[in-house]
Amino acid sequence: MTLTSPSGGDLAARAPEATLHRRKGRWIDDWRPEYEQFWAETGAPIARRNLLWSIFAEHLGFSVWLIWSVSSAFLVAQGFTFTPQQLFFLIAIPNLVGALIRVPYTLAVGKFGGRNWTMISAALLLIPTLSFAYAVTRPDTPYAVFCVIAATAGFGGGNFASSMANINFFYPARLKGAALGLNAAGGNLGVAIIQFFLPVIVGGAGIFGLVKASEGGIHLEWAAFVYAALAVVAVLAAWFRMDNLSNAKTDTRQQLSVLKHKYTWVMSFLYIGTFGSFIGYSAAMPLLIKLNFWRQPVPAVHGIGINFAFYAFLGALVGSVARPLGGYLADRFGGGRITLMAFGGMVLGTLGILVTLGMLEPLPPAPDKATLAKIAADPAAFQFPDAVRAAVEANSDVFPLFLGIFLFVFACTGIGNGSTYKIIPAIFRTDAERATAADTPERELALLDGTKKSSAAVGIIGAVGAIGGFLIPITFGSPWVTDPLAATKAAFIVFTCFYVVCTLVTWAVFLRKPSVVKAQAERGYAGLGL
Repeated sequence: MTLTSPSGGDLAARAPEATLHRRKGRWIDDWRPEYEQFWAETGAPIARRNLLWSIFAEHLGFSVWLIWSVSSAFLVAQGFTFTPQQLFFLIAIPNLVGALIRVPYTLAVGKFGGRNWTMISAALLLIPTLSFAYAVTRPDTPYAVFCVIAATAGFGGGNFASSMANINFFYPARLKGAALGLNAAGGNLGVAIIQFFLPVIVGGAGIFGLVKASEGGIHLEWAAFVYAALAVVAVLAAWFRMDNLSNAKTDTRQQLSVLKHKYTWVMSFLYIGTFGSFIGYSAAMPLLIKLNFWRQPVPAVHGIGINFAFYAFLGALVGSVARPLGGYLADRFGGGRITLMAFGGMVLGTLGILVTLGMLEPLPPAPDKATLAKIAADPAAFQFPDAVRAAVEANSDVFPLFLGIFLFVFACTGIGNGSTYKIIPAIFRTDAERATAADTPERELALLDGTKKSSAAVGIIGAVGAIGGFLIPITFGSPWVTDPLAATKAAFIVFTCFYVVCTLVTWAVFLRKPSVVKAQAERGYAGLGL
């Protein structure tokens, strides 16, 4: 039987070449990064260029995905009167859509090419940004319309899966961890960046109070226009600077075959606990701070307590920075051990948060629309009730402890993200090596097939994991609990129990008995992925 590469030719007969075979549409044939001469002379610069613009596009996608996490807390300042449950649902919708579309986004790389799909996915970001800019300038926009617009922000969540699947093909096995780690961290930082700069862009206070609120009020549409312009830049950058790989072409049935692999589902479950927590907490944190530590009925009234705009970005920043650390630790000590430690830390952290929540004073609900209108008509005459002022001041004293423990939880989610995702390519690489002999054409084809499967698994695992980003805000806004503080306490009890289950699963699958992943660690393959 003659073995052929995806681009044609007798694989056994051909020697590795340092030159490229290019076709129209920036397609590259016969991409073979495992050969040192090809990689050193030709492959590395091309891979780095594609990685750079992939990071930019993914970073932009994450920012648009989480644009509602901060903007929802500013909606009242623009004349909208939504309940806490409505606001939590509004920030949860993009996470659900972003999770659901990650699988088709992953499959699209094998169907259309990485460069082509980067252009399409970046162009799709114009829908949530421009529609957002239109709706927030009209106080009569119905809540249902906001829900639809928030759903389109989920397009940005799909960018992660397609970006990771694409970059996975460009790098040799020994460098996949670093490349995918940079790609993921750059994307995750988009959450922190949007939460850091959006308050400043729209005219709200920010950067720990160093930037004061604009006297002209809040203009959420400004942030949308900025990111719409960046989406156009991402399309042009992909057109001129990125490439498609023929080796990445595959059929949907081949990609979906990873659904039969039991470790796909184990990793998916654990990724709900790590990445799902990261994205869910990132989305909910600004609103959690506002509801429990800050009071400002209208912008013309000086607020009291802790301004959510000063600190909302810190969680996402810590989680993003910790992600490469999790991958590095998984390289050194094994993915199972580091994942177990991450979940153990999350159990302790959420218990600590429950302690701080027990120290808080419940704040009264926000005024209704009629009361807000009276306050806005004569803000100088408004005075905070003594009970409200006392509760806010008491809660402000607890805030440093609450924030510190919450940031510890974010760090654990980031480390867990790195340690779980990093071993995905290693699982399929180990399968390929066990099924073939070394230094044979069969081994090379098996490794290429393993790369395709791991790229598909990245998307599926990421999709399942991202569902946690929907469930967490929904749990915080539980409609059956009218008091926001009581709902927050109930939510963290649920999360703590879930992390205990994740800890037990990690121990049982990775550490209690021999497994594929444990064998990888012993043979030095753990951590080849993100």
